[in-house]
Amino acid sequence: MNQSDNNSSEKDLPTLAELRQRIDAVDLKIHELINERAGYVLDVATVKKADAEAEAKANNTDEVAIDFYRPSREAQIFRAIADRNKGPMPDKDMQRIFREIISSSLSLEQQLKVAYLGPQGTYTEEAAFKHFGSAVTGIPIAGIAEIFEAVEAGSARFGVVPVENSTEGAVNHTLDMLMQTSLRICGEVSLRIEHQLMSRTTDLGSVTAIHAHPQSLAQCRGWLDANLPSVERVAESSNAEAATVALENEHVAAIASAAAARYYDLNLIASNIEDIKNNTTRFLIIGDQNVSPSGDDATSILLAAPHHPGGLRRMLKPFEDAGVSMTRIESRPGKGALWEYVFFIDVHGHQQDETLAPVLEQLKNEAVGLRVLGSYPRAL
Repeated sequence: MNQSDNNSSEKDLPTLAELRQRIDAVDLKIHELINERAGYVLDVATVKKADAEAEAKANNTDEVAIDFYRPSREAQIFRAIADRNKGPMPDKDMQRIFREIISSSLSLEQQLKVAYLGPQGTYTEEAAFKHFGSAVTGIPIAGIAEIFEAVEAGSARFGVVPVENSTEGAVNHTLDMLMQTSLRICGEVSLRIEHQLMSRTTDLGSVTAIHAHPQSLAQCRGWLDANLPSVERVAESSNAEAATVALENEHVAAIASAAAARYYDLNLIASNIEDIKNNTTRFLIIGDQNVSPSGDDATSILLAAPHHPGGLRRMLKPFEDAGVSMTRIESRPGKGALWEYVFFIDVHGHQQDETLAPVLEQLKNEAVGLRVLGSYPRAL
């Protein structure tokens, strides 16, 4: 290309002012379309309410139950967003934008209350907002058992609890609660755990103590040994609690999420200090509603196998015979006789699928105990 071609090309480009006018025009269209979408959402709410009232009348009851939040429908929307996205916006960023649009729209129908493992600024809160969007009402709760209790009592519509970490393994307290509750698993969300070191000070050399949850201290041991080998390490009940301590003492640093640094207004003095960079925690969404098939689902099962040689193997064989993929199996001591165990099993597919449904029916007749904990869309 010669110099005249370059000059011609540059002359063809719109001016900065013209580009900004075009952006403003697109913003106006986006604004109008979001409100148009919100209007349709309100229409959907009206139809759902009318249908629920008609059903209640037909059943001669005053109880009107409406599920405004539909996990399967949302999962289908987010998959479609990724499928049709042509860029330059990455799929994940486009899905996050629509997550907030959908979250705000849902709040026009019903203000969802979601309990999570608090206090504010925890990774569980981050997982809750990743799954539901920021328009929900988050309720920080001190313990996993209390989250189950809040959802069972109706003070929260859903709860978010950690179930496993890629480096630390299963969260046994959550598994034990799933054995006791009548609630169902309605969804799952995976969250990359990226630990940040934060403090009121910006001087790493002035830090005399590091506070964090024991798991976070363990997951950052290599970095701490290399960079702060002589600094005291103090275990806290949560990373958010550690951030609170750091806020009160300028010589204390906390390990927590970037969201915690923003919430507690602390300085980030070192970023992504976790030793394993793909460290991920899986969280479960618990509630009291059944979730319809979305087309790409998982099912969680609680299984008690016969207590004799080969008992578990025989219980697992129907999955293999049917071509059902098993993604996870975890054992926990049962609440009955000594040395008897129950098994938490995750498989691909929905309990209503023509492949998985017959397997579950067969196991009902052969297993000592079987309970489907829930079928739900797989995490995006």
